Amino acid sequence: MAAGLLHTSADAGTRRPFIVESDLPDDVGAMFEVTDEGRCVFFDRSDHLCIVHRDLGEAALPATCRHFPRLAVVDRRGTFITLSHFCPTAASMLFRDVPVHVVEHPPAFPPNDYEGLIVEDDAFPPLLTPTMLMDLDGYSAWERHMVAAFADMDRGPDASLATLMRDARRLGGWRPGASSLVEALAALPPGVVAAETPPTLERSLRLHAEVVTAMPEDLRPDSDEADLELAYQRLVAPVHRQFGAPINRYLAGKAFASWSAYQGRGVATIVRGLEAALAVVRVEAARECRNAGHALDAALLLQAFRSADFALNHLAVGEDLCAAWGAVEGQP
Repeated sequence: MAAGLLHTSADAGTRRPFIVESDLPDDVGAMFEVTDEGRCVFFDRSDHLCIVHRDLGEAALPATCRHFPRLAVVDRRGTFITLSHFCPTAASMLFRDVPVHVVEHPPAFPPNDYEGLIVEDDAFPPLLTPTMLMDLDGYSAWERHMVAAFADMDRGPDASLATLMRDARRLGGWRPGASSLVEALAALPPGVVAAETPPTLERSLRLHAEVVTAMPEDLRPDSDEADLELAYQRLVAPVHRQFGAPINRYLAGKAFASWSAYQGRGVATIVRGLEAALAVVRVEAARECRNAGHALDAALLLQAFRSADFALNHLAVGEDLCAAWGAVEGQP
C-alpha cells in the first residue's frame, strides 16, 4: 500500500485497512479491517472481487483468505479437501445440477500447504470400531462409499443415511484374515434401507442440542426454539423432498475429508455425525421458515446450510462432537 500498488475499496473511505493490536497471535502481523457494513475493506462491490487477490495475486492473501472455506485433512495418502458451507458461495454451489463424485487434482485447489487436520505419518489410521483399526486403503474405500451413497439424487437423504448406518454395522464385524477391508466393502448388500423425512422435529432437536453442548459456553447461541416444531411440520416437512438434491450434496461434502474419521471411535460415529448435520440443517430451516413466515425455498435452505456449518465447523469443538456421536458405537 505504501508503494501505491494496493488500494482499499471505495466503501472503506478513510478507514485504516489493518488491525494491529498487541494481543494478536505471535505469528500474525495484522488483520484486515471491515467496513461499517461488515465487508472487508478490500472487497470491491463493483466487480465482486477481492482487491488483494485481483491486484497482487493469491500469494498476497492473508492465511484465512487463502484457506477458508477449505477444510482439509492431510495424512499419508495426501491432501483431502472439502468446503465449509458457511461460505455463501460454497452454499450456493450445492444447488448446481452437477453429479456428486470425488475429484482428483481439481484446478481450483492447486498443491499448497493447506491448513487443517494434519495427521502425522506415524499416527494410527481411522478406527473401524472402538477395538479395530482400519487400513488407509480401506478407509479411502469407505469414504468413497459414503460419497456414492448421496450421488443418487432420486434417493432421499434419510434413506442414504439409514443405508450407511446399516453398512457401518455390517462392516464393524469385519476381522483381518479371510478378506481385505476393501473386499468387505465391495461385498456389502446393494439394497437401500427405506427411510422417509421424519414427521416431527423431535430427534433433530436432540441432535442439535448435542452440537450446541459441544460449543464453548461463551459461544453458545441463546435458545430459540419457540414454534420450531410447528414451523417444521407446516413449512419444512411438506416440501423437504423437493430439496433432496442440494441436501445430498451437502451431506456428501460432510462425508469427505471428515475430521471425525480421526477424532471419532469408528465408522458408525462418522455416520452419526452426518445424521447430526442433517438434523441441524432441519432445525435451522425451520427457524428460517418461522422467521420468514413462508414455506422452505432455496434461499432459506441456503441460509440453513450456512448456519449449520457455522455451528458444526466453526463453533463446536470437534473432539466433543465425536465424543457425543461415539455413543452410537455401543448401540446394537
